[in-house]
Parts: sequence; C-alpha cells; structure tokens
Amino acid sequence: MAELATWADGATKSAIIDFVARVTTAGPDFVPPEERVAVFDNDGTLWCEKPMYIQLDFIVRRLVEKAATDTSLAANQPYQAAVAGDLNWFGGAITKHYQGDDSDLKVLAGAVMSLHESMTVEEHAALVNAFFAEASHPTLQRNYLHCVYAPMVELLRYLETHDFTCYIASGGGRDFMRPVTSTIYGIPPERVVGSSQGLKFDGRDGRGDLLIQPTLDVFDDGPEKPVRIWNRIGRRPILAAGNSNGDDEMLMYAGRPDKPSLRLLVLHDDAEREFDYTAGAERVLDHAKQYGWTVVSLKNDWTAVFA
Repeated sequence: MAELATWADGATKSAIIDFVARVTTAGPDFVPPEERVAVFDNDGTLWCEKPMYIQLDFIVRRLVEKAATDTSLAANQPYQAAVAGDLNWFGGAITKHYQGDDSDLKVLAGAVMSLHESMTVEEHAALVNAFFAEASHPTLQRNYLHCVYAPMVELLRYLETHDFTCYIASGGGRDFMRPVTSTIYGIPPERVVGSSQGLKFDGRDGRGDLLIQPTLDVFDDGPEKPVRIWNRIGRRPILAAGNSNGDDEMLMYAGRPDKPSLRLLVLHDDAEREFDYTAGAERVLDHAKQYGWTVVSLKNDWTAVFA
C-alpha cells in the first residue's frame, strides 16, 4: 500500500513527506531518532469532536445517572442540561472557553470533579471501556471507536516507520483516553498526556490503590500544553498537530527557529463527510496564516475521513 494513501496529492502531503525526508536524511536538517518527537492533540485532531466531544457524551451519561440517584441535582447546571439532553449548553461551554470565557466551564468542571470521587483508576477504566463498547456517534451512526480519522492514524504509522516517537497531548482526560489509545491509535498509555484529576494512594495489608479525588490536578490546554509536554516528555517536539485555539501554544512550541519543524492545523471544512466549523479555532487559524503553518483541509487533503 502506498505511503499516506488516504492523503490527496498536493501541497499538504508534500509538506509532510518533504519534512520527514529532511529530518531523516544526512544533511543540515538531520535530526537524530531520539529527538524525533511528534505530539498530537486528540479531540478534533485524531478523532471526531462534533456535535460534542466523545468524553462529554461519557460525562453527560454519568451526570444523568447521578441525577437519577439525587433528584435535587436536576434543577442545577450541568445536571439540568444533561437530564434535558441540552447538548448546546455543553458545547457552548467549551466554545466559550476557547473564546476566553470560562464561566460555564467552571460550573461543568465542578460537577465533573465529583463524578468519580474515591473510585480506583482501574474502576474508572472499566467504566470507560464499557462506554466505548456500546456508545455510538449521534449523527455519524458509528461506534465511537470508529470515529477516528484514518489519515491521521496513517500519519502516525508513517512517522513511526521513520523513527518518530508519537505522543498525545490533549485537553481531554488522560484517564479517559488511556484505555483505548493503544487499540485505536497504537499509542500506549504512557505516551498519553492530558487533563487529570487529583489522585490519592490508599494502602493497607501490603497492597494499595490510587483513588480519584474531587480536585483538578491539571487542565492540559492552551499554555499548559507545552509545560506538560516538557514535564512528561523532556524534549521539545519537532512536529505538532492540533485543530483549535487550545493547541496554539503547543504549535508555537514545536521546533526552534534554527531547527526544522512542522506544525499541522486540521481544518474542519467538510460538512458532507464530517463537519464544517471554525468556532474555537479563530486565533490559531490567524497564526497559521501569519506564521506559515501547514493547514490540513479535510475536504481537500483527505481522500477518506474514516476507515
């Protein structure tokens, strides 16, 4: 099978192939294999994020379950929106965040922090796996595990064959992604960087567990992404891929002025095969134009969106 077969011939595909050739071939742009680090956002970059984030569907279902056991919660947000099936409230909270308004996101985060309090990390992983076993995308009519962008998975494999090490650096929950990333992306859990709640060790009788706490450890988004990438990886990436304002700083951080680098910005412009939107990506699109980053058009650069 041809390399990057689901990428249409053109400037974008050429930019990827040319960059990989430059950093893997002896010459002034050669990068040793141990320094070939690539980081990828997840939501909207590796898998579908509309009409709502996949993790948000998981959270909404958990909020409904909690409201069913305590009916007084249903009068307050975000339980009210969850019980009513008002997905616009949730989507609006995320869009407002990317536009600089965190008022609704704070309300949502407060409820989310308490959903899995005192649960072990293994119990939480079992909930995630059960969700993916049955949940389907509301409009694409396919299991969420099949809402992965085939060209991006192909890109991951292409980079790995050229001795890149690929990581996920996402604003999504680290422990929501880890149970499935090996299966759908071939990226093991130790290479998943994301938002996380606090954890507490509980030990007794010579054994112990990690229990989820109702506190935020880190929200891995915006300027926090480069910080977490350095903390977790210890190297500056030479390739970064994202799709929203929350990825702007990660894209800026990839590479140095005197070193080769490739920034990929996924543009959702294909209403027929996926979705067409730029809300929450206004700033990063301006920067892509200003700094010459490579914009990946779903409509023009991918011959297929899903496997």
